[in-house]
Amino acid sequence: MTSDTETQPHFKQPAHKKVVLDTAIDGGHKKRGLLIINTGNGKGKSSAAFGMIARALGHNRRVGIVQFIKPGKETGEEIFFRQYPQVEYRVVGESGEWGLQKDERDSLAVNIAWNHALRMLSDPVLHLVLLDELNAALNQNHLAVSHVINALQARPQHQHVIITGCNAKPELLALADTVNDIHEIKHALRPYDDLEL
Repeated sequence: MTSDTETQPHFKQPAHKKVVLDTAIDGGHKKRGLLIINTGNGKGKSSAAFGMIARALGHNRRVGIVQFIKPGKETGEEIFFRQYPQVEYRVVGESGEWGLQKDERDSLAVNIAWNHALRMLSDPVLHLVLLDELNAALNQNHLAVSHVINALQARPQHQHVIITGCNAKPELLALADTVNDIHEIKHALRPYDDLEL
């Protein structure tokens, strides 16, 4: 016998969610890798991706990382993850942001990085590939989004891919399985006199 409260909509919602989740889990036997995009103007897009790298390593998976923007010095993430033999880590570029050097040098750096990415996206041994700040290269028109989409669609079926960077292209957003839009509300290095939370 059900009580009156169990017939209320808020009791039915968890049951509906369970059906949706169970259906997704049942389809999981297809072993299709996910495309995840972390975009938006907030901090933490790459940090979230590196957290997923740590999770993959915890499950003894092999990982490929290509950073399309090289900061002025070695990052903590690079120092940490290079310790693992299961990680292939490539950092390409000469500056912290695109546009601070000549376009030809930016384009050359993107081409080198993209060649690393193409190899990783075709490697069935890699369970997860991170293309960090790929969106920056796309937004500066150093790489055609159609080339990226073709490579993503041709990758091994089980391979997961994470793409980070501001202003993800609409074509990539449409292709993605998960999109995280990270917005800045407050930043320690910027004043917010008119902030209303």
